[in-house]
Amino acid sequence: MTTTVQSPAVAHHGLPAHEVVLLLETDPHRGLTEQDAAERRIRFGPNTLPAPKGAGLLIRILGQFNNPLIYVLLVSGVITAALGEYVDSGVIFGVVLVNALIGFVQESKAEAALEGLRSMVRTTATVVRDGRERIVPSDELVPGDLVRLEAGDKVPADLRLTRSAELHVNESALTGESLPAAKDEVVLPDSVPVADRRNMAYSGTLVTTGTGAGIVIATGAETELGEIHRLVGAAQTLATPLTKKLAGFSTILTVAILGLAAGTFAVGLARGQDAVETFTAAIALAVGAIPEGLPAAVTITLAIGVARMARRRAVIRRLPAVETLGSTTVICTDKTGTLTTNQMTVRTIWTPTGSYGTTGSGYTPDGIVSDESGAPAAPETDQALRWSLLAGAACNDAAMHHENDQWHVVGDPTEGALLVSAAKAGLGPERVAELLRREATIPFSSERRYMATLHDDLTASASGGQVVLAKGAVEQVLRLCGSQLDADGTTRSLDRAAVLRAADDLAAQGLRVIATAQRPVPGHHRLEADLFGEATLSTGLVLTGLQAMQDPPRSEAVSAVAACHTAGIAVKMITGDHATTATAIAGQVGLLDAKHSGDEGAVLTGTDLDALPTGEFPEAVDHATVFARVSPEQKLRLVAALQDRGHVVAMTGDGVNDAPALRQAGIGVAMGHSGTEVAKDAADMVLTDDDFATIEAAVEEGRGVFDNLTKFIAWTLPTNIGEGLVILSAVVFGATLPILPTQILWINMTTAVALGLMLAFEPKETGIMTRPPRAPDQALLTSALMLRILLVSALLVGGSWWLFDWELAHGATTAEARTAALNLFVAVMAFYLFSCRSLTRSAWRIGLFSNRWVILGVTVQAIGQLAITYLPAMNATFGTAPINADAWLRILAIAVAASLVVAADKRLRRPRR
Repeated sequence: MTTTVQSPAVAHHGLPAHEVVLLLETDPHRGLTEQDAAERRIRFGPNTLPAPKGAGLLIRILGQFNNPLIYVLLVSGVITAALGEYVDSGVIFGVVLVNALIGFVQESKAEAALEGLRSMVRTTATVVRDGRERIVPSDELVPGDLVRLEAGDKVPADLRLTRSAELHVNESALTGESLPAAKDEVVLPDSVPVADRRNMAYSGTLVTTGTGAGIVIATGAETELGEIHRLVGAAQTLATPLTKKLAGFSTILTVAILGLAAGTFAVGLARGQDAVETFTAAIALAVGAIPEGLPAAVTITLAIGVARMARRRAVIRRLPAVETLGSTTVICTDKTGTLTTNQMTVRTIWTPTGSYGTTGSGYTPDGIVSDESGAPAAPETDQALRWSLLAGAACNDAAMHHENDQWHVVGDPTEGALLVSAAKAGLGPERVAELLRREATIPFSSERRYMATLHDDLTASASGGQVVLAKGAVEQVLRLCGSQLDADGTTRSLDRAAVLRAADDLAAQGLRVIATAQRPVPGHHRLEADLFGEATLSTGLVLTGLQAMQDPPRSEAVSAVAACHTAGIAVKMITGDHATTATAIAGQVGLLDAKHSGDEGAVLTGTDLDALPTGEFPEAVDHATVFARVSPEQKLRLVAALQDRGHVVAMTGDGVNDAPALRQAGIGVAMGHSGTEVAKDAADMVLTDDDFATIEAAVEEGRGVFDNLTKFIAWTLPTNIGEGLVILSAVVFGATLPILPTQILWINMTTAVALGLMLAFEPKETGIMTRPPRAPDQALLTSALMLRILLVSALLVGGSWWLFDWELAHGATTAEARTAALNLFVAVMAFYLFSCRSLTRSAWRIGLFSNRWVILGVTVQAIGQLAITYLPAMNATFGTAPINADAWLRILAIAVAASLVVAADKRLRRPRR
C-alpha cells in the first residue's frame, strides 16, 4: 500500500479524481473490499478523535491545596495540634477543608471541548464496499472508502468528491461561511484555502441539498476537524487576571507573614521569654494575619456573580470567567450567528420602476414590504413587484415550518429568504399555492446558476394559461431576458445597463443579489411538462426585478457595540466570510465608521495576514478591526497576538472553527442556540439567547464582581494586619497578649462570614460602564487603598491596646479586658464595612439600606458577640468574660471615631468631578 495514504502533505483537492483513486488504491465504483477496509482500520485506527488525558481524582483534590496561604495554615494546624491546642487546630483544619471542598465542587464541572469534538463524528455513513452499498458507523471508515452523500447527511470524514449533483454543503461551523457551499469535482490549485475547496467535503459539515459521492482521504485526527481538535488541545487555558493577581497577592502576603512570625519568635527569645509561649505567639500571629475567609469569599462572590449573569442569560462554565469579563480590553467576535442572525433576509427589492425595502429579520415572516416613503407596498398595484415576489416564492424548493414558537426553513437559506419576503407582502406559501401549480422544473446547478419552473396559472383571468418563472444569478437571468416588466404589467425593452448598475450598487453593500423573471404562456400555446427544458427558455423571459439579501445584523448589536466602545473595550470581527460582506456588516453595527472604512489596515484578510512579516503581525492585528476569510489557525494566532500586546481578550463564536480561539482567549463566549456543542464546551461562558448585547451585560456584571472582591479584600486586611501587629507588639514589649489566638480565629471566621461576605451582594455602582477597563498589569490594591488599609490597621492596634490597658487599670480582669478588645475589633470592622460598600463615595450617599444583606450580617454578628461575651460555655472555650455597659460605650465610641477618621480620609482622596 502506498505510504502517501492519509498524508497531510498531499493536496488531494489539487489532483484529478482518478489520481486520488490510484493514490488511495481503491475503486471509484466498487469501493474497497471488506478485507482491505479491515486491514486499513488496523493501520489507521478508528475514525474518531483522540480522547483527552485529564487529571486524576487525587491530583484534582491535591490541587485545591496548592496555595501559599493554605500551606501556612496547614503547618500552623499541625503545630497547634502538637502543642495541645486542639480547638485552634480543629478550626484551622476546618477552614482549609471547607475551602478545598468549594474549589473541588466547582472544578468538577470540567471542560468537555475535546469530547464535544469527538461526538461530532459519531454518526453513520453510506459506504460502497465490494460494489454494494452499506450503512456503517462512521468510526469504521478508512482512507479509500467510497462514501455516498444525500441531503441531510453529516459528512463522516474528509472526502475528495468524485461525483456531485446539485450538491451543497453547509460548512459554516468549519469555515464561518454563512451560505452553503456549492460542490463539484473540478481540480483546484494547491494553494486554495479550505473555504474555497469546491471538490472537497469535510468531516462534521452538513449536506443541505443534492447528492454526491467521494473517496475518503483522511479520517480521525488527520481530518480538518482533527486539526482543530489538535489546536484546541494545544491552546493554553490562561490564568485569569483575578487568579494572577490573587496568586501574586497570596505569595507576597505569605512571605510577609512568615517574616513577621519569624521576627516575633526571634525577638521573644532575645528578650528571654519562654520558647514555647513565644513560638505559640508566633503561630498565633501567622494564623491571625492570614485572611482565612479570602478563598471562600472569592468563590462565593464569583458564584453570586454567576447567578446574576444567569438571570441576564449568560451561563458561566468556569468561575474566574466572571471577573475576567470585567477586565476585558478586546472582544473578538465572530460574524455569522453572533453579530448576525445566521438567517438570510431580503433587504431590498428592485424593480424596473421602483425600489422597495423590507422590515423584520430572519425567517420570521413578521414585517412588511415598504415603498420608498416607508408605507406598505401593495403588490397588486405594481405587477413587477408582484411577479418578482411570486417568482422567488414559487420557483423555490425550500419550505417554512413553525415549531416551538420559532420559524425554521428547510432547504437552501437563500430560497428561505425569498419565501419570507413574499410572505411579508401577503404571498405566503398557502396563497402562492392558490395562484400557481408547478408542472415542471429546471433545477439549479452550479454551471447553470439559475432555476426555472413551469406553472399552471390558477387565477380566474388566466383562462387556463401557464407561466414560466426563473430566478438565479443576475448575469445568467439577464441572458435569458429580452424585456422587462413595468408596474402596470406592460413590457418594454430590457435596460441591461440599468439592471447591472443596480445589482452592482446592491452588491457593494454586502448584499447577495438574485434576479427574477417570468413569461406568460397563453392557453393555446400550452407547454408540455416533459418537454420543458433550457431550449424552451431562449431569450423570451421578462425581467421582473432583483431581490438583495444578507444575513442581517442582530437588532441589539449596534447598541451593544456602542456600549462596549463607551466602556473602553475594542471590538474586532473575525470571520471566515468574504471581506465585502464582513465590511458591510461591520459598518452597519458600528465597528467601522466612515472615518475608518477607507483605512487600508482596518480590514485584513487571511491572505493579508499570511503576507505580514512576523515582527509587524501583532501591531497590525491590534490596529485592524475586521479580519475576513481567516482559518482556525489564524483565529488562534490573532488571539495570541492580542494577548502578547497585553490585552485581556474575550472571543465569541459559535462554530467548530472558533473552538481553538475560544479556548485560547482569556474568556471564550459561545452562542447557546446556534452554537455547536464544540464551541459551547470550549467556552467559559455561553449566551443562552445568542445576543451580542448580553456580552455587554456580562461585562457589567464582571466589573461589579471585581469591585466587590476588591471591597472585601480592602475590608478584611485591616483585621489581619491589626491582629498580627497586636501580637508582635506584645512580644516586642513583653506585655500580656490583649487577644488570644483562639479569639483571633473567632474574629477572622465569624466576621468574614457574617460581615465580609455581605459585600458580595453589593449592587453595582453607578457609572460602572463609563470607566475604562482596568489595565491588565494594575495591582489588586491601589496605593490609596493600601494606605487606607494601614490606617484602619493602626486604628485597630491603637484602639485595642488603649482599651485593654484602660480596662486593666480600672479593675477589670485580664479575661474581661481581652473580651473588650475582641469586641472592639469586631465593632470597628462592622462600622468599616459600611464604608467599604463604596471605595470612593460615602456610606450616606449610597444609602444605608440599599444592601439589606449588610444589615442582616451586622445583626447576626452582634448576636454572636453577645454570645461569646455572656454565655458561660463560650467563655470557657474562648477565654472571654462578661463586660459591663460602660465598656460597651467605650467600644462604640472608639468604633465611631475610627469610622469618622476613615470617612475623612475617603473625602480627602476622592477625585474631584
